[in-house]
Amino acid sequence: MSEEERMDVPEEDELDLDEEERAMLAELGPEAIAHAPATESEDGFRSGFVALVGRPSVGKSTLLNACAGEKIAITSPVAQTTRKRMRAVINRPGCQLVVVDTPGLHKPKDALGKELNKVALGELADVDVVAFLIDATKPVGRGDEWVAKHVEASKAPFKLLVITKADKAKPETVQEQLASARALGPFDDELVVSAKEGFNVDAFMDIVSAHLPYGPKWFPDDMDTDMSDEDLIAEFIREKVLLNARQEVPHSVAVKVEDLSWPKKDHLSVTATILVEREGQKAILIGRKGSMIKKIGTEARKDIERLFGASAYLDLKVRVQPEWRRDQNEIRSLGYEAEE
Repeated sequence: MSEEERMDVPEEDELDLDEEERAMLAELGPEAIAHAPATESEDGFRSGFVALVGRPSVGKSTLLNACAGEKIAITSPVAQTTRKRMRAVINRPGCQLVVVDTPGLHKPKDALGKELNKVALGELADVDVVAFLIDATKPVGRGDEWVAKHVEASKAPFKLLVITKADKAKPETVQEQLASARALGPFDDELVVSAKEGFNVDAFMDIVSAHLPYGPKWFPDDMDTDMSDEDLIAEFIREKVLLNARQEVPHSVAVKVEDLSWPKKDHLSVTATILVEREGQKAILIGRKGSMIKKIGTEARKDIERLFGASAYLDLKVRVQPEWRRDQNEIRSLGYEAEE
């Protein structure tokens, strides 16, 4: 960082930080504090889109949830948990920020993988800010270099380098990651965050908001995501499958919501089907005397009830669909196909 750049970095006393965040900043050093330019007009309303991109499991969905202040996107230790683009709408004073969560970029092994890459790369062409996420706990590798090339080629006016999971890495490791990530390409700014601990999440939104164009709101105030109710429910169910059976059924699962209705004003009823590729996977998900499917349903229902603020009935079935990940028609019917 040049001397001129250092002069623009806010002093620690100027930031709204609690004691824990101040302690983390002290350990990480001045590079952990990114700076944003002053807005051109105090009265101007800003609105726009920021795409979160990076390798699988770098913390994109966790950062989106932290920005939104609630759980919208599903998370799990399984790579490629995110399959659909999700937009979280965040209304701030003088600004509407739309955070776009994308599937992790990876080397595809089937038709589904190719579509997920298309979804993620497609977002780079139509956003105002690209946030390139790097995991602080894993060495920067060839996969990150590949993503960085696409980020550099993006026409987004502002590109932000974000080192994630700072709470899981030693300060010296974070600094090493920052140095390695800087070598991947030119970035307009950089930031170290811990979405899980809430560290620098507000700073992330401040920086992005300051680089959005002036314009009207894209979404109404009462809309927090552009995903349909059926898609959100399907994702919550799939998350519980990944969390409870991830060793045996890693990426072979998809979920279809067959029916969603409100028999009463404060009660919704959901019928959903879990797709797997083999009979053995079906047996695992059903479990002994139905124990596994009952557990998945119970945990998913809690998220559904939290999301809708109503009691819920959830009817789950498991169906075998051989090699659905290689079937373009099935991928399209599940909504995983990239938009043209």
